[in-house]
Amino acid sequence: MPGYKLQELADEVGGILHGQGNCIINKVATIHNATSDSITFLANRSYRKYLKGTRAAAAIIIEKDLESCPVFAIVVDNPYLAFAKISAKLNPMSKIDAGIHASAVISTTCSIHKSASIGAHCVIGENTVIESGVSIGPGSVIEDNVHIKTDSILLSNITICHGVVIGENAILHPGVVVGSDGFGIANDQGKWIKVPQLGSVVIGKDVEIGANTTIDRGALEDTIIEDGVKLDNQIQVAHNVKIGAHTAIAGCTGIAGSTTIGKYCAIGGASNLVGHLEIADKVQLTIASTVTRSIKEPGLYSSGTPLQTNAKWHRNFIRFSSLDDMAKRIRKLEKSIDRK
Repeated sequence: MPGYKLQELADEVGGILHGQGNCIINKVATIHNATSDSITFLANRSYRKYLKGTRAAAAIIIEKDLESCPVFAIVVDNPYLAFAKISAKLNPMSKIDAGIHASAVISTTCSIHKSASIGAHCVIGENTVIESGVSIGPGSVIEDNVHIKTDSILLSNITICHGVVIGENAILHPGVVVGSDGFGIANDQGKWIKVPQLGSVVIGKDVEIGANTTIDRGALEDTIIEDGVKLDNQIQVAHNVKIGAHTAIAGCTGIAGSTTIGKYCAIGGASNLVGHLEIADKVQLTIASTVTRSIKEPGLYSSGTPLQTNAKWHRNFIRFSSLDDMAKRIRKLEKSIDRK
């Protein structure tokens, strides 16, 4: 694939070029592995010491790193964002050939646009609508009454259960399941009785869902994933959860039922949110946070205990278990001092 002139890439990201605009760039690469036809970037300050040794043709940097850069440079305010845009330009998604594979099983009541692509061994149920430019990868199952909107890409072995709506330009990675039953059970004298899950899942436009992530259908109303949400791999979204627009959630996070997460939030990996909470817009949770109460104000929140030696952890655990008794003794001492 032909590359781009360095000036073209600088224009693409609104950067200031320092060097020869006619230099041809064919690929992106790390600082360590870059070659004479590639462009690299410096976003993490811990890698700054390696910049002088790079063999790249050019680097994407901030202005204060210009003096340390031995190669051509594109100066921007946010090198990682500029790298993402340049990488997308140099590595466009492959063109998908329209058509339905001979091994696919398609209901006669489906509406499939002629420009859509349906892969091998797909199964598509009744009254499902698949709009223009949609691609469904091999081994996927699309149940009845599903609506997949324009230019969405579903990769292999994906299951979309009945009644789900997927917005425009969505990307669903292998193993995603959308619209399975939520965990609704009622106790009848020690036995668990299933509660019918009658809602669905509605996914907005420009949403990306990582591999093996699961999104449960609502119990009565729908589970909602708004526009621009980005979900990493192996996330569990329970029934009736609502995730606000442009929120990003890292892998192995669990979100219990009926929790509402605001817009523009960022949730670190392996976090856990209990059910029926409300999380404000622009909340950031650091890795492995456990959220047991609603968060009403934007900001950065953390929980959990950082890693330490087992011996130190054991001592602190014993002290932690004594906190209640210590608090009572302190209150007793305070009252004694007040009486004096």
